[in-house]
Parts: sequence; structure tokens; C-alpha cells
Amino acid sequence: MKAIMPVLDDSRKKPYYLQLYDYIKEAILKGEIRENEKLPSLRSLSRSTGLSVTTVEQSYNQLLVEGYVYSKAQSGYYVRDVFSHLSHTQTPSASELLAPQGTAENTSSPGDESPVFHCDPDCFDFNKWKKCMNKILTEFSTSLFFESDPQGEPELRAEISRYLYMSRGVSCDPEQIIIGAGTQQITNHLATLLRKLSIEHVALEDPGYLPVRSIFRDRGFALTPVDVADDGLIIEKLPTNIRTAVYVSPSNHVPTGAVMPIGRRYELMGWAASNDSYIIEDDYDSELRYFSKPIPALKSLENSSRVIYLGSFSSTLFAAVKISYMVLPEEMARLFSSMAQDYSQTCSKLEQLTLAMFMESGHYQTHIKKLRKLYSQKLSAVTDTFAEEASDFVTVKNTSSGISVILNVKSRKTTEELKKDAEQLGIPAVPHPKEGLLALYYNQIPLVEIPRLFRTLIEKWRS
Repeated sequence: MKAIMPVLDDSRKKPYYLQLYDYIKEAILKGEIRENEKLPSLRSLSRSTGLSVTTVEQSYNQLLVEGYVYSKAQSGYYVRDVFSHLSHTQTPSASELLAPQGTAENTSSPGDESPVFHCDPDCFDFNKWKKCMNKILTEFSTSLFFESDPQGEPELRAEISRYLYMSRGVSCDPEQIIIGAGTQQITNHLATLLRKLSIEHVALEDPGYLPVRSIFRDRGFALTPVDVADDGLIIEKLPTNIRTAVYVSPSNHVPTGAVMPIGRRYELMGWAASNDSYIIEDDYDSELRYFSKPIPALKSLENSSRVIYLGSFSSTLFAAVKISYMVLPEEMARLFSSMAQDYSQTCSKLEQLTLAMFMESGHYQTHIKKLRKLYSQKLSAVTDTFAEEASDFVTVKNTSSGISVILNVKSRKTTEELKKDAEQLGIPAVPHPKEGLLALYYNQIPLVEIPRLFRTLIEKWRS
């Protein structure tokens, strides 16, 4: 066994647990620590490195969630077979759950009383946003007399390029970035590009993001739903011998919260290369992971030239900002550039420039850190309340990331009745075809209100 002796940087520019994580990950990828080899125990590695047991455990947990290692009860941590995963057959365990991304929309009929949902001013500092917007209006107002670049404002594309490299490990040129007014407009652009590349087949996660499914269906693409297991999309069920674009959320699948481990990611990229196909990586909510560092993007791995990366600001800023983007492979970026003048930019130029300044000033990075802390506290408050008050009939799922929790409710009430009870209290809820499963969105409920609101909800469900 290779001795684990990392050289630690005492300048503290990077936390010790991440330095240890990087060291072990590189050793696994280089084959210096082999498949099924046992890692040192937490205490022994703590003694040999001088790090605390907690720090070592943080490193191991990050390796565990990304799929580099696995754990055995009462035994320890062992190295996964990262590159030879192709021969393994996965047992499907896909949920029948279907959920849209983002917060629930009011679907009441005109005669119904519309639910009034909560909002939390602590989720966003509009004063900083207003200062950036005022500066654009004051100092750069002349630029607003001209239409926006069909590809998106160069200033914002440059900021997104820098931010993706720092936060998600994605290296791209601003010319590869396309900005649009929401994920659905971006997907429409993508559908046009795929058609020009003679790709007319799309595979989608099942359950998955319904609006995207509708767009591809309405554009005339042949669709193949692919089940999602505990380790993400079941790759063995993807089409072969037909060029396909597969739409996946490998870092935080909605609604199950499944994370695709590193071995499966390489397998998925191998499928794309051998099948002359593309992977559409939806990195929705990837940064809203609360109890470990965010999972690296699929696009950040080597040989990811067949990965199309999608991102959005609506869940990290505020819902009314419909600014989304995609990072195209170089070949597709050149193709879009040749046809860009046929389209007009529907995303507000003022909001694009405001966001660029918001990011350039460092406000966005600070906001994300604050949001992670706040949402983790809210998630803990939600799960604690259900554990204390409703453990006999409610099971909480997906408790490490995102802006919602999935509940399995054992009740005589229908899912629609459970949803109505929640929305009467101002809690957005999305029912799913599988009876008793419900998504509750907690992100806009003020932290101090969560215990009281959810206790009241539990009482209504019991009745």
C-alpha cells in the first residue's frame, strides 16, 4: 500500500481536508492506490499526518460522495474501481417520481383561492444588486441604446468563464458561452444546433425535468426515457448505434439527489465517444450542496469535448432573473456563431450587465457562501422537525443539497390533499405520480418560521 504522506500547505489558502482529498484522489487516478485497497483508518492517518480525525473524515467523506471510495460497516474505507467500471451491470432502482426544477408554480384554477407563498429577504441582498444596476444606468447608459449581443453580453460571458473555472473546474473560452432567458430558451437553441449536426434522438433521465422533455418532443425529436438508479442515470440503457444527445444531472439529480460517481462519469463519456453522441450536463443547483464541497462538474474532467454544460442563476439569485447559459464544445460554438445573427437576444441587457458587475465585484461569490450556510440551516430545521414530530409516518429523502426535500408520506390523504395542506400554509409543494411522494420547497421560508410552520403542517396531515 502506498504511504499517504501529503505535503500540506500551511498558508491555509486551501483547507487541509481538501489538500488531503486532492492527494488521495490523484493517487487513485494514477493507480498508486489500487482497487479495493483499504485506506488507513481515521485515527492512524490522523496520527501520521498531524491532522485532526475530523479533518481526515471530511476528506474521506468527499471521496465517498464523489465515488472514489466506498465504505464497509465496522471495517473502513476502500478504493473503488474507477476506470474498469464498464463491465459492471447495475440493478435498476429508478423512482417513478417526476418533478420540475425550481419552486412550485401556482396551478390553481381561476375559481380557486391562490396560495400565498412565503419569501425570505435574507436570501438575497437587493441593495448590492441595486448599486450595481445604478452604476450601469449612470456610467454605461449609452450601451443600453443598442441591442444585446445574440450570444450574450461579452462582459457577462467573461465573468461566467472565470467563475466556472474557479468554482466548477470548467475551463472554457467566453466564445463558447451562450446566454439566454432561462433554461427553456437555451434548450431551444440547443435543439436547433443538434438538428444541424443531424442528431434527432434525445435520451432523458426518468424522472427528470419535464419542461426540457416537452421542448425536445415539440421540436420533433425521438425521445428515450432512461431510469435513474442510486448512482445516477443507468448508462447500460442508453441507445447504441444511433447518434443521441443524453440530458443528465450527474452532480445533483432532481428529484432524487443521486450523484453519479467518478467511474460512471468516465463510462458515460466513453459511451458518447464510441456512439458519436453528446452529453447535455444540467448543473442545476450543483453549488447548493451543504455538507461536503460541491461535486466537480462532468465538464471539468479530461476528454470532455462531447459535454454541453448548462447553468442557471435563477436558483442562486432570485426567481425573476431568467439568466441561463450553456458552454458548447468548440465545434458547436463555431456553428452557433455562424447562425447567431438569425436570432435576437431575449435576455435583458440591463440585467446581464448588472450581473456581470455583481460578479466582478465579488458579490456573487460572497452571496453563494451566505446562501449555503442559510439553506443548510433551513434544511436541518426541516429534517429535525420531521424527525421529532413525524418519524412514524413521514420519511425525508434528498437531505444534502438543493432547495427542496422529498417526502414519503404514509397517509390516507391523497398526494393532492397533502399538497393543498402545505400550500394553505404558504409552503410550495409539487406532487408526483407515485402516491404519497411529495416535494416541499423550503428555501424561501424564513428560518425562524420553519419549526412552527412544519409542526402545523404535520398536525394537518395527521388529522
